[in-house]
Amino acid sequence: MPENHGAKGTDPIDRKVALITGGGTGIGAAVATRLAADGLRIAVTGRREAPLKDVAGRTGALVVPGDMADSDDARSVIDQVVAHYGRLDIVVANAGGHGFSTVGETDDRSWSDSLNANLTTAFKTVRAALPELTRNRGSVVIVSSLAGLFAGPGVAGYTVGKHALIGLTKTLARDYGPANVRVNALCPGWVRTPMADAEMGEFARAAGIASREEAYGRVTEHVPLRRPAQPEEMASIVRFLVSDEASYITGSTIVADGGAHIVDLPTLPFEAMG
Repeated sequence: MPENHGAKGTDPIDRKVALITGGGTGIGAAVATRLAADGLRIAVTGRREAPLKDVAGRTGALVVPGDMADSDDARSVIDQVVAHYGRLDIVVANAGGHGFSTVGETDDRSWSDSLNANLTTAFKTVRAALPELTRNRGSVVIVSSLAGLFAGPGVAGYTVGKHALIGLTKTLARDYGPANVRVNALCPGWVRTPMADAEMGEFARAAGIASREEAYGRVTEHVPLRRPAQPEEMASIVRFLVSDEASYITGSTIVADGGAHIVDLPTLPFEAMG
């Protein structure tokens, strides 16, 4: 059913149009599925067309392939979405990846690739969408990571890019709040996505662990909820953030990590005494 916007919005939710970058797999695909189920009109973009078409087959989404780190592609994708639907209200900047090495092991090309994948895609996507977002009192969710708040081992480019996304969220919210554009960041912890599955496979092999499931158990053993998230759980948070239920939330960083960020690392040895 359409939401009651009152003074908060201008259109019922089922008139709105959402663009999801990195929309072919993982969190992006789950967001597309959730928003489409709630009646939004969806467009998905990414560099690989095949997974985008899979999502479109389930959701009816418009498929607009492109590299959103490229300014021309970003403008073209936005133009195609607006030409097809007549408007754009929501951007979910979910594309990311790259950057799995220490600073000393990161060459110039790897550094550039990491920043392009994790930061520049979001910057150029939102920049191209701003005329539509300001026209329609739009909303943006930038998908960062728990790595946007803390540093893991050997993931320099990824960590820096994800930290920078939180800065991008804040500056967009500050500058475009007067135009009624809301911008928030989502920081997931471990989520069962194809990228995380691949990491668990590598971890299992390196640590001599029997299975990917056991690897997930190992990396979440000190997380209060003791499990990774499902992509659909992240999609529910995005759905809330782009709705009028969140009409006074902007510039915020929402952490969804099963409680990992509240754990005091020096106290972990005490758990074995319990």
